[in-house]
Amino acid sequence: MKSRIYILGLVLLSFFSGKAQQLPQYTQYMLNEMAINPAVAGKEDYTDVRSNNRYQWVGITDSPRTYMLTANGPIKGKNMGLGMHLYTDIVGPTRRTGLNFAYAYHIKVKEDMFVSMGLSAGILQWGIDGSKLILHDEGDANLLTSYKTKIVPDFGTGVYFYKKNRYYVGVAVPQIYEAPINIYVDKQSNSKIVRHFNINGAYKFDIGDDFKVEPSFVMKYAKPAPLVIDLSVRGIYQEQVWLGVGYRSWIVNGVNSEAFTAMVGYMYKDYLMFGYSYDFCTTNIKKYSTGTHEIMLGLRFSRKQASTWEAKK
Repeated sequence: MKSRIYILGLVLLSFFSGKAQQLPQYTQYMLNEMAINPAVAGKEDYTDVRSNNRYQWVGITDSPRTYMLTANGPIKGKNMGLGMHLYTDIVGPTRRTGLNFAYAYHIKVKEDMFVSMGLSAGILQWGIDGSKLILHDEGDANLLTSYKTKIVPDFGTGVYFYKKNRYYVGVAVPQIYEAPINIYVDKQSNSKIVRHFNINGAYKFDIGDDFKVEPSFVMKYAKPAPLVIDLSVRGIYQEQVWLGVGYRSWIVNGVNSEAFTAMVGYMYKDYLMFGYSYDFCTTNIKKYSTGTHEIMLGLRFSRKQASTWEAKK
C-alpha cells in the first residue's frame, strides 16, 4: 500500500505540474527510430514492423507500462516513405494513447547518403481513472469519478541525415501543437500537451570482419521538464547477436538522477528480431522496485523475401 501511495504521488505531481516529459520512455530507442522521428519512414527497402513493451519499476503497484507498435516502409518507385506509430502509456491513474501516421521524403546526397524530411499527424487521447486517486483534500472530490478522457490532435515533424548501415543523426519535434487537455470541470486548469525536442544519432564501427561496435544517443527535452540524455553502446556479432549497456541521466532541482541499462538481442535470418533490456534504477525508487524490463520484437517484410517464400511453397 505504501508503494501504491508513493507512485500515485509521483504521477499526480508530474501530471498536474507538467514537470515530466509526456512521451513514453524506453531503453532500446536505437532499435525503433520510427517512434522518435517521422523522417525515418521509408529509410530501408523493406517494410519494418516493431513493438516495444516496457514494464517500469516492477514491484510497485500501478507503475508505468508502455506498449508501442510502429510500422514503416518505402513507396515503390518513389523517394518517399509512409509510417505509423501507435502507443499506450499507462502511469498510475493516467493513460495516454496516441496514433500517428507519418510521411517522409528522402533526398540522395551522394552514394548511400541521404537526407529526409518527415511529417506526422494523428490523435492523442488522455484519460484518468478517478477510482485510483488517493486525495487528502475533500474539495477535490470531483476527481473521484468514473474514467474521464480527452482527445486532441497531434502533429510532429523531423529531419534525418543518414548513410545506410553506417551512421545517422536526426532532429524531431513531436507534439508540435500544444493542444489543451482540460479533462476536469475546473476552468482554471491550463493542462496541455507539451512540445518536445528530440536529437538522436549512432555510428557503426567495424572491428574486423565479424564484429561491429555501435555507440548511440538520444537527447529529449520538453519545457519545463529536465533534459534527459541516454547514452548506449552495442557490440554486434555478424549482424545477428548483440550485447549492450547504457546510461540515462537527468537533473531535477539540482540533483542528478541516473539509471544504468543492459541489453541483449538476436536477429533471425534477417527478418525476425528480438531484444531485451533491463534498467537498474539508482534513485530512491529502488527501495520499492526490482527494476525495469523492456521487450522488443521486430519483423521485416521485403519483396525479395516474399519471392523466396513463394518459391518454397
